Amino acid sequence: MNLKKVTAIIRCEVLENVEKKLQDIGVRGVSITKVKGYGEYANTYTDDWLVTHCRIEIFTEESKADVIAQAIMEIAHTGVTGDGMIAILPVEKLFRIRTKSDANTDEI
Repeated sequence: MNLKKVTAIIRCEVLENVEKKLQDIGVRGVSITKVKGYGEYANTYTDDWLVTHCRIEIFTEESKADVIAQAIMEIAHTGVTGDGMIAILPVEKLFRIRTKSDANTDEI
């Protein structure tokens, strides 16, 4: 099974709605962290320019990665600078620490 990692950086105020959408489409696992940074949008009113966003990370089957990315975009899109971004990356190996097993052979 080929796996992908979907990483999305989104506005924190849309996080709850994105979480609900991911549950609705059957995403079985997700990691969420608050992150600070700047890119297209920078908070030039502060000395460090950093903006707080939320990062969502999902390991999934290759066939589901685009569906997940589209679902996130559907909910997170406001059309304003600072909406965020999504990356889909290949996963070479994935292991479950609890079982010491290769998670590539398990259902994700």
